[in-house]
Amino acid sequence: MLPPSHPRTKESIILTPVPQSQRVVPLTPPHTFQIPIKIIQTQNDIVSFQSSTSFSNFLGFIVSLSESINSKKLSDGCHVSPTVNSIISIIETLVAYVDEIPPAPQSARYGNVAYRTWHERMSEEAESFMMRILPDEVKDASIELVPYFTDSFGNASRIDYGTGHETNFAAWLYCLAKLGIVKEEDYQAVVSRVFVKYLDLMRKLQLKYCLEPAGSHGVWGLDDYHFLPFIFGASQLIDHKYMKPKSIHNDDILGNFANEYLYLSCIIFIKKVKKGLFAEHSPMLDDISGVPNWKKVNSGLLKMYKIEVLEKVPIMQHFLFGSIIKWYDLYPLLLLY
Repeated sequence: MLPPSHPRTKESIILTPVPQSQRVVPLTPPHTFQIPIKIIQTQNDIVSFQSSTSFSNFLGFIVSLSESINSKKLSDGCHVSPTVNSIISIIETLVAYVDEIPPAPQSARYGNVAYRTWHERMSEEAESFMMRILPDEVKDASIELVPYFTDSFGNASRIDYGTGHETNFAAWLYCLAKLGIVKEEDYQAVVSRVFVKYLDLMRKLQLKYCLEPAGSHGVWGLDDYHFLPFIFGASQLIDHKYMKPKSIHNDDILGNFANEYLYLSCIIFIKKVKKGLFAEHSPMLDDISGVPNWKKVNSGLLKMYKIEVLEKVPIMQHFLFGSIIKWYDLYPLLLLY
């Protein structure tokens, strides 16, 4: 796999059109839900997925979330629906589960056991969490939503977490949008309230249980664990009067504004967990800081997310397809297996 800094990868990013937002059209009832399964195994499967309406609409949903937070601080007022409040409550419950695990000597063995304990409890409660959100007429959707939800918080066998798990969380939110439960007017709150809570939870899990990066590019990657907060964070900073991409090197700006801007909070977290010169442990982010404006950063990151996450077999081989996120809008599923 070529690192993002590789010339061929840079060329493909330059040549890739900027992904555009798309409206999510809710499913028409009645609808039969099914347990989603893994399908992608080869690069040819990726090519097929790229041509599907599911691919373009899911990516368009990510762009819509990004646009919803354009030039807005996290604390800015927004519409917060009962659904959004329910999702926030679920994530806060998962944070409480982390805090309930008793302290013990920090070791790889303890971290593994403790994380598996937390993950098992989360998985056991997942269906009841879905019941908090789903209206009576689509309760059956739980069988489809639970796998995306439980895959959003890392893998309990490998004790790892990465952009594929983060993409599962976005897929879970997309499914809620396809069900008409999350609406367009919720998008700003989905980023500034829900996703921020999710990001805080995942950082807590990463630090407490020493989760390994899943599918990381190492020093040549954007980040060991996350991608979406950089996209959303760059959108927040578009047309900001004072802060430019190079502002990430100003510790005063980071300290004063990280609580309002996702991109800056990501930089602070990286500096907290990594030692040494920033340009050495995060050369990709250092390169991006030389881009003249945040609009170009945002569009470049959207193209990179498409190429480096949604089009990579090692990441997408774990992605799930069912009746909401369809694989077979191109090919009948039964003809494949």
